This record gives sequence, structure tokens and C-alpha cells, in this order.
Amino acid sequence: MCNKTVAFFSFFFFTLSLYSHSFANSNKRMEDTIVRHPAWSYQSNIYEVNLRQYTAAGTFKAFEKSLPRLKNMGVEILWFMPITPIGLIGRKNSEAEMGSYYAVKDYNKVNPDYGTLGDWKALVKHAHAMGFKVIIDWVPNHSAPDNPWIIKHPDFYRKDSAGKPAIPFDWSDTRQLDYDNRELRDSMIAAMKWWLIKTDIDGFRCDVAWNVPDDFWKEAIAELHKVKNVFMLAEGEKPTLHSAGFDETYPWSVMNVAYGIYSGKTTLRQLDSVIDYNEHAYPENSFRLYFTTNHDENSWNGTEFERFGEGYKAFAVWAFTMKNSVPLIYSGQEEPNKRRLKFFVKDTIDWKHYSLSSFYRTLTKLRRTNAALAANASFKKVKAGDENSVYSFMRTKNGNKILVILNFSTKEQRIKIEDASLTGNPLNVFSGTREKIKPSHSVRIEPWGYIVYDYNAK
Repeated sequence: MCNKTVAFFSFFFFTLSLYSHSFANSNKRMEDTIVRHPAWSYQSNIYEVNLRQYTAAGTFKAFEKSLPRLKNMGVEILWFMPITPIGLIGRKNSEAEMGSYYAVKDYNKVNPDYGTLGDWKALVKHAHAMGFKVIIDWVPNHSAPDNPWIIKHPDFYRKDSAGKPAIPFDWSDTRQLDYDNRELRDSMIAAMKWWLIKTDIDGFRCDVAWNVPDDFWKEAIAELHKVKNVFMLAEGEKPTLHSAGFDETYPWSVMNVAYGIYSGKTTLRQLDSVIDYNEHAYPENSFRLYFTTNHDENSWNGTEFERFGEGYKAFAVWAFTMKNSVPLIYSGQEEPNKRRLKFFVKDTIDWKHYSLSSFYRTLTKLRRTNAALAANASFKKVKAGDENSVYSFMRTKNGNKILVILNFSTKEQRIKIEDASLTGNPLNVFSGTREKIKPSHSVRIEPWGYIVYDYNAK
């Protein structure tokens, strides 16, 4: 989405859908998912590429030079923010600005600022050869005012009270598409299939997916699966998006609580409550996109350092190890980028140190090598200290086991593991040392500290 209203509208519609679901189904778990997750996605991770801001040139070719570094960091799925041309009419701020990535001028072309279609196809081919998967940001809710569809197919758009193409929300650089129109649906599906067939991408991150009818998604995703077993990420939190075929959705309701923990506005009990509520609201085996920042959060709400303060690493560990998570890293987090990137203009990331690369490499390697962190691995909360300050849990699958202990507080905490099933000599992943765990085991963990024990490390 193109501005800070993303969290409000996504959370608003999520809340409505969740209450409706609870009312209609009481405590019954939704089990009607038809999603066929690609086998490679369960223990994967997603890296969001902000191509405009990634390099001084801001092109496909310039970014391609970063592939070896990202491979070394353990990145597996590359999500490119929209690579389609940007409309000129109504550009935010002024026509001199570069405009919003999410104001699509043509669904079947690449933004010339980034290069040519040939450059894009070469990048995808290179990425595939290195083992990456590639998904692109797709904008189905609205287009730019100067998209050819406005003239050729005016009935593709909803109308305002004056009979003109309607502006969705406050996004004056876009116009709202109308999914009551059968031809629009067919055209949108055809455009998505074009990118799959023509450029061999592996799926889509769908912008404002919550405001597009579920029955469209069900039809569209079924058609895409006829081409390949795509990975589909929805910007939205409605449980029904999974039933419509999406692999992964945003956990905004969980993140909105997580954001308040560092400032003291929310508590770990609230976090547990909303996570438990999500557990019963979603179809089984639904993936969730946990993160500490993304393009919207960074530009509009603040960097992870503003929102999580000294706890930014602890929350990153949480995002990578939570149940159902296929987590996200945003462009620049490995640097780390500590400023808000401007949205409508050129604002290149200042790459110098890459000082968090090894931190993220540790997390990506752990996910890749231990099935206990697969998105569908089991999850169990573990009491390891003051439950108002310490968030601890165990992940298990097929004999694999991971224990995560997070100090989400400003004070040092005393940790004592009393669960006999956790007895052993696991590897402390971040210290690189083995530690004996037994019911009497007691350690101290610094403010905003984190410990991850791998019981299967060789």
C-alpha cells in the first residue's frame, strides 16, 4: 500500500472479519483451506527489495550485483516492490516527484527507471540459478489515473457521485477498480499470468488484498496454479484470504500489540491473548508474515529502532522463530539503516557496514537447517521466569527442537527452566557454546536479551 493508512484499514477489516467469523462459527476452527504451499516455502524467509532506494542507479542491473551478498546472508525469497510504470497524473507532492510505486500506469510493462523487460528477465534467471525464488508486488485494488484502462475500459472502475472514476481512501494518485465487472477480473488474471509465463516469477505479494473480493482471489489463484505452484502473500489479515488460496497474510493485530511493548503501552499478556485468538480464527497451516519493519512501517511509522528501541534484535528473533511465520527482512535492515526512507522521491540507502548481516545469517541458517522452525512446526509456551517480562517458547517437529527465551523488559531477568522435556545439552545459537539444561538450570539474561537453544545442532 502507498501510505500509512495500511495499518488502520487492514486492522479495521481484520477486526470486522474476525468478529463475524467468531459469531458465525462460535469456537469452531476454520479447516477449509485449499492452499498448497510450495515445498520450498516452509523454512524460508522473504527479503523485500525497495529497488528505487537500493542503489544510486536504482535499476535491475545495479541490484543484481547484490545477489551474492544476499545469498551469503541466507535470503531465499526476493519480494520486489512494484516494478510496473508509475502514473504521471496526480503524483503525490508534485509531478516532479517520482511518485508512488503503487500507482500502476500499465500492468504489462516495466518501469523504465528500473531498466527493460529483458533486464528483468535476466535478473530473474540469475536469481533462480543462485537458488532464490522471486515474487513481485501486485496492485489489484487500484491503478493510476492515466492507466490505459481508464480510457479503453471506463467500466473497469467504480464511479464517484459525479460519475468519475472513484479515488480510494485518500490515495489521490489512484482510481478504484470495480470487481463487479467480469471483464476486469479476466483482464487482471490475464495480466498476472503474463508475468508468470513471460518472466518465470514464483508468485505475488498482493497489495491491499483485503479490499479485493475473496471470490476473485479464489478464481485468480486457481488459475495461477495452472501455470506453477505459486507463493501468494496477501497484504491483509482476513482469515478468509487463506481460504481463498493465499499462503501468507500479515499479522497486523499481533504486530500492533508488539509495537507497544517497548514503550510499555501493551503487555506480554495482551500479546499472548491476540496470538491465541489468531490461532483459532485462521485455517490450519496458515503462514503469517512476521517482521520488525517493511516499506510502510519504515516510511510512515518509524524505523525498527524507533518502534522497538533496544529490543530490535529480540523482536527480530521473535519474528524469525514464531509459529506459522515465514518472516520478512526489509532492504537496509542488515546495514542497519536507521532512518525513514522517503517514499515518493529518490532516497538511496547509505550502505557502509552491513553490520547486522551475520545476525540475520544466523537466523536464516537456523530456519533452513532445523525443521523445528518450519512454519507448520508445533509451538508451546514455556515458563522460564517472570511471565510479565520473559517470553519463552519451544518449537518442535519430527524430533527437532528449538527453545527461544526473550527478555522483553528493561531489567535483567533470572531464567530458570523447569520443564523436564527441555533437559539436554543444546547449542546456544548466538554464543556458539553448548549449555547444560536441567530443571535446576538458572541463568541471567540482560535487558532486551535473547537466547536461542538448538537441541539438534551437530
